[in-house]
Amino acid sequence: MTGLRFGLALAASVLALGVAQAQEPKKGGTVHVVVQPEPPMLMQGLNQNGPTNMVAGNIYESLLRYNEKLEPQPSLAKSWEISPDAKVYTFKLQEGVTWHDGKPFTADDVVFTLDKFLREVHPRWRPIVNAQVDKIEKVDDLTVKITLKQPFGPLIMTQEVASAPMIPKHIYDGTDYRANPANNTPIGTGPFKLKEWKKGSYIHLVKNENYWLKGKPNLDEIYWQIIPDAAARAVAYETGKVDVLTGGSVDVYDVARLSKLPNTCVTTKGWEMFAPHAWLTPNVRNGILGNKQFRQGLMYAIDREFGREVVWGGLGKLPTGPISSKTKFYSADVPKYAFDPAKAKELIKASGYKGETIRLLNLPYGETWTRWTEAIKQNLEDVGVKVQVENTDVPGWTQKASNWDFDLNFNFLYQLGDPAMGVARSYITSNIAKGNPFANVGGYSNPEVDKLFADAAIAPTEKERQELYTKVQKLLADELPVLWLLEMDFPTIYRCNVKNLVTTGVGVNDGFRDAWKE
Repeated sequence: MTGLRFGLALAASVLALGVAQAQEPKKGGTVHVVVQPEPPMLMQGLNQNGPTNMVAGNIYESLLRYNEKLEPQPSLAKSWEISPDAKVYTFKLQEGVTWHDGKPFTADDVVFTLDKFLREVHPRWRPIVNAQVDKIEKVDDLTVKITLKQPFGPLIMTQEVASAPMIPKHIYDGTDYRANPANNTPIGTGPFKLKEWKKGSYIHLVKNENYWLKGKPNLDEIYWQIIPDAAARAVAYETGKVDVLTGGSVDVYDVARLSKLPNTCVTTKGWEMFAPHAWLTPNVRNGILGNKQFRQGLMYAIDREFGREVVWGGLGKLPTGPISSKTKFYSADVPKYAFDPAKAKELIKASGYKGETIRLLNLPYGETWTRWTEAIKQNLEDVGVKVQVENTDVPGWTQKASNWDFDLNFNFLYQLGDPAMGVARSYITSNIAKGNPFANVGGYSNPEVDKLFADAAIAPTEKERQELYTKVQKLLADELPVLWLLEMDFPTIYRCNVKNLVTTGVGVNDGFRDAWKE
């Protein structure tokens, strides 16, 4: 798709969204949405895979939502106050909220979620709560107070639904969280409830008739269709079987064709909170991958421009380091890596590489990722590196990545509005913990990097934070604990008569609360 045509499509979608907001929502109706691949589970506190978040973000809720400018908005918290010393956050909860099983949602659930459950299992919340939070306490049934060890401005950005989904204390307290049978039938407070999950076919969500926000949701039901083949997903949209193709669910070369169909809107909005960054993680514990010269050689060997232009159809931008150019505190003042096979060979030879096979774990999110993996395999073999691609399904990938069973791991991670939330977790020593594919799985550890991230998180001014984040970007771009490949753009393709679908910085992940069908 040319930039002009894509721009026109986006302009049309923005116009459609604007018109929709002026109309009176119609009640009822069913929307069919593609989710790709099938989520490994829907218990959002335990799993933050992209497909899990897309579905479960409409079952669970957090204290806050965020608009496309990433400004906090009320959700389960109707209001909040920050003390003059910026160390105490007081959240007032909505009245009359119930869990899907009818039990009341109270401050006890919030304290349990943030102080116990997520502290133990969540790779983003764990390092934040351990480093920044002094105590989390119930003031009364509808009031929670979080007291910080020191001022930490990014705290207000941590309460997005995938980062801090509220978990029912009455179901999980005192249990083995990962073995709790309720993980198969998630209980949230959200606008939709799980009715049926027919594995390999669909996930059926139905309207929560007792939802706390009066008049919402508008839709009666959502079917998340599981269609393993990318071409079949495109056909399902063309033939009217599905109404929404979520970001990344069709091959990029189908986007231009599908966007021209009647009653079709396209938008890249709804990813502002995420600003997804695709990369390869070297397991620095494994022999030659612990050698910086070898990692730098790999970076020079990879034709990242080919990945962007050919594999991803020109969508996205080449990254320069750990912080996306779409995110606060980005700096371009870092060592750069152009595609240079001769330089790659020189560095790989100097590193002492002896021809050992490097296992590359493919991300099983569809044909585009498989093609990208094959292209990178070819790049590395062209400079003399032996590569064995390992293919698996999503649960298998999650297990291998979580247990550090790889040499190079394909992944993409979210930036989450502030480097203290979405970036630091992949590089700090304290987040080297087995059990989650979105922690520091590569095992990189550098006390200077740890200190720069820690100091930047709590620095009192934006200027001081920028200086510290600039330093850490320069250091990491030299050390390459991660091989950054692409700042990703994901177009969402949908019927124009599905209104108000993308209204927040996380798009369809919490969009069905407000969506309606004309």
